[in-house]
Amino acid sequence: MKGLEINLVLPDAWQHEAVNALRQGRDVVVDAPTGAGKTFIFELMQGSLKGQSVYTVPTRALANDKLSEWRRRGWDVGIATGDLALRLDARIVVATLETQKGRLLRGEGPRLLVVDEYQMLADPVRGVNYELSMALAPPETQLLLLSGSVANAGDVVEWLRRIGRDAVLISHKERPVPLTDIDLLGLPDAGTGRIAGLWPRLIAKALRADLGPVLVFAPRRNAAEELAQALAAALPPDAPLALSPAQEMLAGGRLAKMLNARVAYHHSGMSYALRAGIVEPLAKNGHLRVVVATMGLAAGINFSMRSVVVTDTRYLAGNFEREVQPDELLQMFGRAGRRGLDESGYVLSTPRQPRLHDGRARRLKRVEFVDWPALIAVMRRAAVRGENPFSAAVDFNRRLFTTQPVPLGVEHCLETGPMPCGLSVDAERARYARRGVTEMLNSRGQWEPRPEEAACTLGELWVRDGEHWRRLLQSPAGLEGIGFGNPVKLRAGRDKVYGRELPLATVAGDEAHPVKWLRKLIRKSRMPRASFDAEVLGKLPALTGGGVLHELQTRGALLAARLDYSALPASGFRDSHGAVLRDPPTREDLPAPCRACPELERYCKAAPIVATPAYAWRRLGLIERDGAPTTRGILVSFFNNGEGFAVAAALEDETYAIDDLLFDLANLRAGHRFAQDESPFGGHLGALCQRAYERADYPGYLEMGVPVNYGAGASEVVRDVVERGASKQKLLTESLRPGDIERALVEWRSLVRHIALAPDFPHARWAALKAACARLADPANAGAVPHLPTLLPAQTQRREARKVTVM
Repeated sequence: MKGLEINLVLPDAWQHEAVNALRQGRDVVVDAPTGAGKTFIFELMQGSLKGQSVYTVPTRALANDKLSEWRRRGWDVGIATGDLALRLDARIVVATLETQKGRLLRGEGPRLLVVDEYQMLADPVRGVNYELSMALAPPETQLLLLSGSVANAGDVVEWLRRIGRDAVLISHKERPVPLTDIDLLGLPDAGTGRIAGLWPRLIAKALRADLGPVLVFAPRRNAAEELAQALAAALPPDAPLALSPAQEMLAGGRLAKMLNARVAYHHSGMSYALRAGIVEPLAKNGHLRVVVATMGLAAGINFSMRSVVVTDTRYLAGNFEREVQPDELLQMFGRAGRRGLDESGYVLSTPRQPRLHDGRARRLKRVEFVDWPALIAVMRRAAVRGENPFSAAVDFNRRLFTTQPVPLGVEHCLETGPMPCGLSVDAERARYARRGVTEMLNSRGQWEPRPEEAACTLGELWVRDGEHWRRLLQSPAGLEGIGFGNPVKLRAGRDKVYGRELPLATVAGDEAHPVKWLRKLIRKSRMPRASFDAEVLGKLPALTGGGVLHELQTRGALLAARLDYSALPASGFRDSHGAVLRDPPTREDLPAPCRACPELERYCKAAPIVATPAYAWRRLGLIERDGAPTTRGILVSFFNNGEGFAVAAALEDETYAIDDLLFDLANLRAGHRFAQDESPFGGHLGALCQRAYERADYPGYLEMGVPVNYGAGASEVVRDVVERGASKQKLLTESLRPGDIERALVEWRSLVRHIALAPDFPHARWAALKAACARLADPANAGAVPHLPTLLPAQTQRREARKVTVM
C-alpha cells in the first residue's frame, strides 16, 4: 500500500490481560499511572464489542477531545455532556457520567460502561453520582474503571464483587516515562543571572538545561496570567512562533505576544476556543516552551510536557482557599513526560515547592452523604409498586461503596416494624417521644392533647368554674373588660346569656335627646326620633365595643339598649367534643401513643436526634410519613445534587412566571463570580429557596437554603446574551472573564436540556416549565461540538496516521 503510513501498536502484557478479562465478560478495574495507556484497553476492545459503549470522562473538555480524536479515526461516535446530546445511538458515546444516571436508574445500560478517572467517586460534590451510577449498572453492562491515583483499588473490586459483579483488578505500576526530581536551585546559573524575578530565572535555568517544555501550575487566574507575561518578557529569545491573522485576533494582543515568545497561560476564564483551539494544540505539538495553568483546572488538562512545577500548595476554589491534596499533586506530576518524545519526565521544585514524593494516590472512601435524588426515585418506584419505600432505599443503600453504609435514619424503625405513633423515621420517633405533649382538661373532665389556639366567638367560649365548665357569658363576670354599661340577663334558662344595658336618650315628643356618653360621641344634643333610630342604632357595635342590639327598653322618657356580645371575636382551644375552652387546666405528659410503646425506654428516650437523610427529607417536605415522595420530593428526584430544590420551590409559587424562572435557572450552577458585590444567595429564586427551606444547610445539597453551586447574577447575564443579544465583551468585569460567561451559558443550556428531557409528571407548572425548556433546547443539536479553527502553524499540520492493531 504505497504512500500509506502504518503505525503498529502492540499491547503490553497488562493491557492484554485487561482485554482478555473483558472478553470473558468480567468487570475490570485498572490501576496504572497517567500516560501508561489505560485508554488503549478500550480502544483495543471497542471493535469486538457487540452493543454500545459509553466512555465517561470527568469534564466536557475531555469529552470533546475524545470525540474529535475518535472521529478522526472514522469511528462511529456520539457525545452526551448535558449541554450536548449528539448521536446518542452511536456505537460509542463519549459522556460525562451524570448524563447516564437517569438511564441507569431505569435499569438500562450500555454493553460497556467505561469510567475514566473513577477516583471521582470520592469527590465531595460529584462522588455520589459516580457511586450511584456504578451501583446501578445492570448485570448485562460490563464496567471498565480506569485510574492512576487510587491507593485502594482492591477495595473497589471487593465492592463490585459484594454487589454481585464479577470484577478483577489489573494493576501496572511502571510509568512508560519515568519521573525524576530536579532541584531548580541546583541547576547551573550560566546565562540566567541577569533575568529579573525568581520564577523567570528558575524557568530559564530549566530551559537552558534542556528540561523544557515546562508546565507551571499557579494558584489563581491572575497569578497564571501575570507569571506567563513575566516569563514571556524575561526568558531568552527563541525562534518566534508565527500566528495567522485569525489566530492573533482570537488570542488578542496580550496573549498573542506571549505566544510569539512561545509562552501561554491556561485557565477556566478563557474561552473554550482559546483554550482548546490555540493553547492546547500548540502545547501538544511542542510549539510552546512554557504553559502556566491554574491548579483548579489540572484534571481537565489533556496534554503533557517534559517538566512540571507546582508553584504553591494553596489555591482558591470559589471563595475558599484549598490546600492541594497529595492525589491532586500526583495528577499534576503525571503531566510530566511525553510518551515517545521523552526518556524521562521531570518534577521541578525548590525546597519550598512540593516534590515528587509529595504526590500520592488517594485511599478512596465514600463521601459522607448519599444521593438524595436517586434514593427518592427508588422510593417512588417502590411506593408505586405497593412496597415499603424505606425498605427499598435501605436495600439500595447497602449496594454502595462502603462496608458501613451511611445510615438513612430508618433502620431501627424497619427492624421494629410499625409502632403506635405511626412514625417510620428513627429521629422523628425519638423527637416525638421526647418533645412530649401538652394536655388539657376537656369539657367532660378528660385529659386530651391541647390543640392550637383557634378563632371563635365570645358566645362559644367555655370557662372553668370550680369543678365544672360553663359558658363564659352565662355569668356577668364573663363580660369583665368587655364593653360598658350594666350587666343584664338577655336570655334565661339553659340558654342563659348576659349582655349589657346602656341608656341612649330621653324622648320628648318626636325628639330624642342623647345621654351624655352618646352625645360626646355623635356630637349632637337633639335629633328627630326617626333620625335617631336610623343613624344611631345601626352604629351601636362600633360605639360600644362590639355590642349588637338585642332589644330596646323604654322606662318613662328614658330609652335604653340591651346589647349582646356573643358574636364578638375571641379565641380558645376546641376540644374533641366541640367545646371551645378558655384557659383550660394543662399538664405535660408523654404523647398517648408512647405510653405503652415497647420502644420508649429501649430506644426513643436514648436515641440521638441527628440529621439523617430520612429526617432531613421529612423536615424539607420531600416524603410523607410512610416514605412515599411528595410532589416536592418527586421534582427533586428529577435532578442531580440540589438543583431540584430550587425548581420545586419556584413551581410551588404560583406568582413566579415560568419565563422568569427559565432564565433564573442560570443561577443554579453559576458559583460566586457573577454576584460581584451582592450576596451570592440573592435574586428572586435565592430568596424563595431561603424561605422554603428555612436557610437550612445540608452538605452537597443546600447551603443557607439554596443549592450549593447557586450564584446570583448569572441569570441577568444569560438573559442579556440570549434574549437581548448583548455582546459578551461588554459584560466582562475584572473578575468575570469570557470563559465564565461561556461556561454559565453552557451550564444553563445543559440544565434547560435536562428539564426538557426529564420525566413527565402530572403537575401543571412542571409541564409548563418542560414545554418552555423544550422550545429553547435545540433538538437537532446543530453546532453541538464547538468549531475550532485550524490553529497550528501550517508546517506542523500532519496527516492522521492509520493505526493497525496487532494482537
